[in-house]
Amino acid sequence: MRVRAVGVDACRRGWVAVVLDDGRLAATRHATTLAEIVDAYPEAEAVGVDMPLGLADRGWREADRLAAIRLGAYRSRVFLVPPRAAWDAGDHAGAVRACRRLTEPPAGFSRQAWGLKDKLGQADELYARPRHRLFEVHPEISFAELNGGPPVAAGKKTWNGQMARRALLAGAGIRLREELADAGTVPPDDILDAAAAAWSASRIARGQASSLPSPPQTGAGGVAMAIWF
Repeated sequence: MRVRAVGVDACRRGWVAVVLDDGRLAATRHATTLAEIVDAYPEAEAVGVDMPLGLADRGWREADRLAAIRLGAYRSRVFLVPPRAAWDAGDHAGAVRACRRLTEPPAGFSRQAWGLKDKLGQADELYARPRHRLFEVHPEISFAELNGGPPVAAGKKTWNGQMARRALLAGAGIRLREELADAGTVPPDDILDAAAAAWSASRIARGQASSLPSPPQTGAGGVAMAIWF
């Protein structure tokens, strides 16, 4: 029986997805909203999303702390996700105040992270659906696992970094085509991240994945918080 898995990454013009059937490339797709992608593949057993899923009431998420440890010298590729009240603020200044009030030691909320508010909101809404199929992934953790443990040293926007990541995907049987139709207008690093997310989603669908932490932490509203790979 075919196992379908989808990996999704946020990009400047929305979201991009890589679809795998039995671990092999089946399709790519670009969409304005995350819901468009999720609803387009109702048969997918797992959808891996490079976006925080599940927010803490206060303090930092254990998933982000463990991911930073896993990446070691490249820990800056992971950002600590502020508590829900910070995301609910009306503006960045309010988000900073809420984050400092709810974290220990007190810390702020970067403007770059605040820029994810809309896309995080889309993911959060879908994650609250009954019987959702969403799982949080982090492509750099997925690539480290594909690499046998060590993170890929070269940055994902560099030629060397993209070639290294593409080779790791090919070694796992995921060979990206030279032409990707509408998804071909998306920056290469977003395509590669979506493919890595799809690889992790395929492992989730087959019951082969691991998570940080294991078992997942429980967040606001009782939802699970973990990065899967």
